[in-house]
Amino acid sequence: MILAIVAVIAGLAVLVWSADKFVDGAVGVAKFCGMSTLLIGMVIIGFGTSAPELTVSAISAAQGNPELALGNAYGSNIANIALILGTTALISPILMQRSVLRSDLPILIAVSVLSIILVSDGSVMRSNGVLLLLVFAVTMGYSIWREIRKAKMEKGEGLPLAAASLGESSATPSEKGSLGKSILWLVLGFALLVASSRALVWGAVDIARTLGVSDLLIGLTIVAIGTSLPELASSIAAARKGENDLALGNIIGSNLFNTLAVVGVAATISPMEDIEKAVTYRDMPLMVALTVALIVLGFRRKGDGRLNRIAGAILLAVYIGYLALLIVQAKA
Repeated sequence: MILAIVAVIAGLAVLVWSADKFVDGAVGVAKFCGMSTLLIGMVIIGFGTSAPELTVSAISAAQGNPELALGNAYGSNIANIALILGTTALISPILMQRSVLRSDLPILIAVSVLSIILVSDGSVMRSNGVLLLLVFAVTMGYSIWREIRKAKMEKGEGLPLAAASLGESSATPSEKGSLGKSILWLVLGFALLVASSRALVWGAVDIARTLGVSDLLIGLTIVAIGTSLPELASSIAAARKGENDLALGNIIGSNLFNTLAVVGVAATISPMEDIEKAVTYRDMPLMVALTVALIVLGFRRKGDGRLNRIAGAILLAVYIGYLALLIVQAKA
């Protein structure tokens, strides 16, 4: 038990540090290639900060704990919106582009509803996992194409995207050195993510079994919050620097990744059967409702949307209430 607790604490510490370095490396590579801020947030930072969820869920499924993987993915989505965006908006109100309100969030709602349909029978079979991965590939392919097309239109047709971003046709020696450092952090960060995630999964499962708590509950709380810490840190830092696209894109990209890729990979590795009913009547509906709430709370009749401090407080209160419900139901 003591060793398991140490494994969870050490795993979380290394997880957060390595995710931070992984994101630094990913952003460095992305900027070198001239990607837009929103695209960096959705694809690079969103995926990078979701790497813990992916590795934790994949290892959990491979070790025969698919419900921990499911709870981790959906619990992280709930934490991303209610805890992370709520906290971030309290610190610094978040601007929301109209394209996010009209396109990105509706897409996230659609894939969340698809997940509910697939899980409604109490199982996620291997064929469902493959379907989720295919939808993920199509969704992200469209998002990347749209943002690159938008960036090219803004910077002028006929200029290579990277050259338009750097203002010259080729990288300088210092820029090449910076790219090399970014790639190094990218590789090293991911390696440490895998190692720390494995320690975290082992410790969490051991604690759950010792205390008689279900893997699903552990995944929805301890592991979900732990693996969402990189999103929290990067979103707060981005918002305080005025990079609202980066903060919001981080959460949208992360939730898409969790809903489609994380669950898809876990189900492909180990089909999930006899899933707790609470997932379909409590966790997944809340995940969809929170995504809808982002549109409602952030919508403005004119101009871009905005998540103000009141909206942040509402989201944070919902998350505190959700955790209280989980604890009460666990004791019942």
